[in-house]
Amino acid sequence: MMDRRNFLGLGVTAAGAAALSVLPASATDEQPLPPAIAKLTSMRDQAKPITVEERRQRIERARQLLAENKLGALMITGGSSLVYFTGMRWWQSERLFALVITANGNAFCVCPKFEEDRAREQISKGPLGDKAEVRTWEEDESPYKLVAGGLADRGIRSGQIGIEETVTFAFSDGVAKAAPTLTLVSGTPVTAGCRMIKSAHELELMRLAAKVSWHAYKAAYESIRDGMTDHEFSALVGLAHRQLGFEGGADVQTGTFSASPHGSLTPQKISEGTILLMDGGCKVEGYSSDISRTFVLGKPTDKMKRVFDIVHQAQTAAVKTARPGLACGEVDAAARKVITDAGFGPDYKYFSHRVGHGMGMDGHEWTYLVRGNTTKMQPNMVFSDEPGVYIRGEFGVRLEDDMVITENGAELMTPQSPSLEEPFKVS
Repeated sequence: MMDRRNFLGLGVTAAGAAALSVLPASATDEQPLPPAIAKLTSMRDQAKPITVEERRQRIERARQLLAENKLGALMITGGSSLVYFTGMRWWQSERLFALVITANGNAFCVCPKFEEDRAREQISKGPLGDKAEVRTWEEDESPYKLVAGGLADRGIRSGQIGIEETVTFAFSDGVAKAAPTLTLVSGTPVTAGCRMIKSAHELELMRLAAKVSWHAYKAAYESIRDGMTDHEFSALVGLAHRQLGFEGGADVQTGTFSASPHGSLTPQKISEGTILLMDGGCKVEGYSSDISRTFVLGKPTDKMKRVFDIVHQAQTAAVKTARPGLACGEVDAAARKVITDAGFGPDYKYFSHRVGHGMGMDGHEWTYLVRGNTTKMQPNMVFSDEPGVYIRGEFGVRLEDDMVITENGAELMTPQSPSLEEPFKVS
């Protein structure tokens, strides 16, 4: 699925690759890494893959949620949920490949016939095993009839089946026409019901991802120089992540461009006294980090420092407010009140987005810290905590760390940034 980070990342990656040729020290054979990046050591061995047994337990949990929500089955196509349940990585195309998990029987797959060998190779390594049922279709046949037939063979001829939220309309419409006695509804109660609450292993991977990105950001920051372009700095962030053993990066915005929360593609230069806002992360065994830092190369103005302090207070208010049993919208309210009371209101005028989003395998996933969301937080949910103040034509400040809900409250996975001048100082 093409989300904001993937879209921005395409530009960052392409520009970053070009920037490598002009960096003063760009990890080429001819030139060494900057010292702060060179001293980083790989954390790769700290990442333990999700096991087959863990995925099997996830499928069992999905079956429980199907029954609780009176759904006969859940259909999933390529994407994060397919990886979550099976470990399969399947490129989404116009040809249907589907996993169907049923409440009362064995899961089955529907696959293009010419892709069967590739599919079985992956399926056999996951919880479905080498005896999994795979229904195949030739190019002139309907895969949707195979979905309907697989459901019918399991006694599912009426009632509701869930469709995972990223399944394309063409696929869901095809199933609806092939099985007109079934009602297709959102499968989010099942997929989000499984994925929102992280296991101890998932939290371990997410904490590692956050740690990796924090150290990569810090090393890139320590390698910055006046006159460097935004793309050159992004390239440093990518180099630092790779030195730590993972692929990652950050979108970088400077000066007035930082006042647009998701930035601009306009080429920019880093200069003394100018705000720089970086936002990105990495994945560790499929699990995301999402961190933003705002800093100034040189001396910030008093206004910049005041705004930073307000955003810092808002971030602190959010993490201190969050706790099990509290509605998600209340966390947004707590952070927004700090910013509004400081004169940067009303409403979304300067703090123009929600305070946070759920995180896991996707950088943005259910549920969200946004006004009106009455979903109650539970232990082991993970969110971003990212208030911001954006002053058009001047600058923007955003601070973002990843936040886990604990048994009694919440905590950030990385140290809060203390100031614009020393964004990575740890007290």
